[in-house]
Amino acid sequence: MQHKQKGIVGINIYSYWSYPLTNATADLEATQRCKDFLYGWILEPLVFGDYPQVMKKNVGSRLPPFTNVQSELIKGSLDFIGINHYFSVYVNDRPLDTGVRDYTADMSIDSRGSRTDPPAGQGPPTHTTSDPKGLQLALEYLKETYGNLPVYVQENGMGSADDSLDDTDRIGYLSSYMEGTLEAMRNGANVGGYFAWAFMDLFELLAGYQSRYGLYRVDFADERRPRQARLSARWYSGFLKHNGTSALASRAQVNQALNLVS
Repeated sequence: MQHKQKGIVGINIYSYWSYPLTNATADLEATQRCKDFLYGWILEPLVFGDYPQVMKKNVGSRLPPFTNVQSELIKGSLDFIGINHYFSVYVNDRPLDTGVRDYTADMSIDSRGSRTDPPAGQGPPTHTTSDPKGLQLALEYLKETYGNLPVYVQENGMGSADDSLDDTDRIGYLSSYMEGTLEAMRNGANVGGYFAWAFMDLFELLAGYQSRYGLYRVDFADERRPRQARLSARWYSGFLKHNGTSALASRAQVNQALNLVS
């Protein structure tokens, strides 16, 4: 039916970039294993028709196999990849846990937000630093690994407990990650679009109302929920109006946005 409807079908996946904590072979293998579990778990069946080998090895019989018919049906069945990307982690090897087994245990890694942080344990680190290079590398990895399908950065942004209107840090974050996206495109990544998260403050999946991602501030103490444009909203609007032809976060642009807010 696609040839009649002209539609396209894709999938959105949670994304972060992983660096090896050290150059030891075990950590290099753990870093690739992290990518195989994060990206490969979902994308390899849809592109190649089966799960990554390391997943089949570590998960064993708990991972349902594809029949030949199923494999052929799903192979090549997506037209684009969407990612939600915010941070990078440093990965080191952890022995495979023979006790309680789940997705994290099967991945058999420890991760942390920086080289000097302690391991995060279960799940991603709660404290991470800005790393726009990681988004660039993730986009280039998807290009090299999965046939350069179109990729959309469907979420990227900076949360903050500070709900002030002067969010210059957010401008710097968005600008740098957009530059990372452009650099990946210069290197051949087939990026179809970039979307900043979020238009306005809202209830966040992991942080509720405690972390503000919005370009517009929402006063949740007021039942009318009034909204005010933050500095980042003024800057982003100007960037879009000029089609990104000037520097992403030039001092002049920030000053202009500050004048609009005041």
